[in-house]
Amino acid sequence: MHIHKEVNEKKIKETFEQFKGKIKQLPPIKSAVKRVERVREVYDLKILEIKDQDVLFKVKCQAGTYIRKICFDYGKALGVGAHMAELRRTQAGPFTEKDNLITLNDLEDAYYYYKEENNDKFLRYCLQPIENAIIHLPKCWIFDTTIESLTHGRDLAIPGISKLENFKKNETIAILTLKGELVAIGEALLSAVEINTKEKGIAINIKKVFMEQRNKVSCSEELSSS
Repeated sequence: MHIHKEVNEKKIKETFEQFKGKIKQLPPIKSAVKRVERVREVYDLKILEIKDQDVLFKVKCQAGTYIRKICFDYGKALGVGAHMAELRRTQAGPFTEKDNLITLNDLEDAYYYYKEENNDKFLRYCLQPIENAIIHLPKCWIFDTTIESLTHGRDLAIPGISKLENFKKNETIAILTLKGELVAIGEALLSAVEINTKEKGIAINIKKVFMEQRNKVSCSEELSSS
């Protein structure tokens, strides 16, 4: 972040404290969302270095937080103005810079070898299992007999649950097969403790299904194929 006028280091650090926790943001004029004030949470905000009017800082925040708006509002709080000079994303959800990062050119080349030469070696290096994206979410495992109903749009009922991790009501839950395959994600209507004490009822409201539908094979189809 570049501060527009010189400010003493003590004031820079003290003003930064105002931007931790829940803050109100009005998205910038040029943004992908509707321009209405909304609340976003800044989990951690740490100054790494101050050099003249440039401030290098690290922020861990809720999705949808505009860092350039934090810089603008911070400059306003200082009374001298400021803007974001450079932004580097070091983490998104469970993915960090320590993971196998690739460029779009790498992915394009890998896809070319897969389509034109039937070589999936490079593509397998570039792609990760979808299950890696939900490592940070609490999980619930379901019986194989429950998969079909979920892929056809039903919510998850308690009898369909095999085992589950501890979670609270209203949390986002990853729903997996007993083999560890991601079926869907949903919102918990009950806590894990409540689910374990009940025999029936809807436990999780399904928000997004990832697994393809598994249709039952009819008797006539079985006979014709035998």
